[in-house]
Amino acid sequence: MTHTAQVDASAIPAADTRKGTHPPISRAMIAVGFLLIVLSYTVNAMDRQVFPPLLPDIRADYGFSLEQGGLLATNFTLGMALAGLPAGYLLDRFRRKTVLLASIVIYSLGTMATPLATGLADMTVYRVVSGFGEGMQSAAIFAAMGAFFAHRRGLAFGVIGAGYSIGVFIAPLIGVRLMNLHGTWHSPFYLFGTAGLLIAAVSLFFVKAALTERSVEQTVSTRSYEYMPASAYNRNSIALAVHSVVSGVAIYGFLGLYPTYLITSLHYTTEQAALAMSLLGFGGMTAVLGGWLGDRINQRNLLIVSLLAVSAIAVCIYETQAGVGMQCVFAFLMGAFGLGFIYPNTNSAMQRAVRPQQIGRASGLFVTSYYGTAAFSGLLFAALVDSFGWSRAGLLQVTVLPLVGVAALLFVRPSRFNNVVR
Repeated sequence: MTHTAQVDASAIPAADTRKGTHPPISRAMIAVGFLLIVLSYTVNAMDRQVFPPLLPDIRADYGFSLEQGGLLATNFTLGMALAGLPAGYLLDRFRRKTVLLASIVIYSLGTMATPLATGLADMTVYRVVSGFGEGMQSAAIFAAMGAFFAHRRGLAFGVIGAGYSIGVFIAPLIGVRLMNLHGTWHSPFYLFGTAGLLIAAVSLFFVKAALTERSVEQTVSTRSYEYMPASAYNRNSIALAVHSVVSGVAIYGFLGLYPTYLITSLHYTTEQAALAMSLLGFGGMTAVLGGWLGDRINQRNLLIVSLLAVSAIAVCIYETQAGVGMQCVFAFLMGAFGLGFIYPNTNSAMQRAVRPQQIGRASGLFVTSYYGTAAFSGLLFAALVDSFGWSRAGLLQVTVLPLVGVAALLFVRPSRFNNVVR
């Protein structure tokens, strides 16, 4: 078991930062700023997850094939991957708040442009642009909050992950309702894009630099990290990156085509599929528990157990032909382990695998590895469905593939993490 230093980050003065000295920040402003950051990530999730439940209608409007629809459902992650490493570089050199606000504007405009597409090519561009902004935002949020809450990184990431899961929960319900109300799938994209722009405007004034620009070295200045590798790309971070790649392909392939599977294979209505998708987001709200556990127990073992759980749940989803009630239970469990446990702990473990001054690069590496190949996970899943059917395709991508991630995690040595008490 790996033990971490138990220091309350909120008790640490937040005056000195990477880019200069800022006025001390009160706990009230910490709470307000953190709430806005979590809310912005909720809208990020809504922008991402409103697309899958509307995909059958989008395909009908444009005449897209299943493979084209699967690509569009997940190709925004290509933009996220392209943003990851450059964002990590920028975050180690420029103000995180600037990167954060710019990223929200980028993905909001990309979301609002999606209904304007005339075909596959320009819709792909809009989705990738949206993903690029979302990737920048993810890197900025986790670098900033990983530094400010260095001793409670897992819990902080869990709260942020819960905010993301709230977005996953409400986006399908709101999206389908607005589509039925207005008779078009366009309106949810305009609404969510506008919400992102409003949050960016409010954050400009209420998210303080003392919250986003904290130096990790300030928080842990009395610690020595000579026992850790000097490079940010070391055995632990590379093994975690391999696991991250595998997890991204498995989880995003599932997320992208899960509503389509329910509608076309199990003959659910659009509303029933949206309900199951929302329960998946509801399960992801366990990220607070997942992050809290990641601060207290062996994070590698927690990730291994979570991957095995995802494999087992996938068998239930694709093999049992379950009714709506049981399918919602399976969706909740998939969200709990896939979004609530794997996502925040992979992210925080990668930051713990490097020296504190390298967390910007670790954050960028996570975004690139998790979302890079995930961009094509929907296309891969659709191709497997065409070749083998839904059942075998689900077993190959969502049951067998996570076992490769388990093998990669066996190379991780938590004793080399930067939160170990020595």
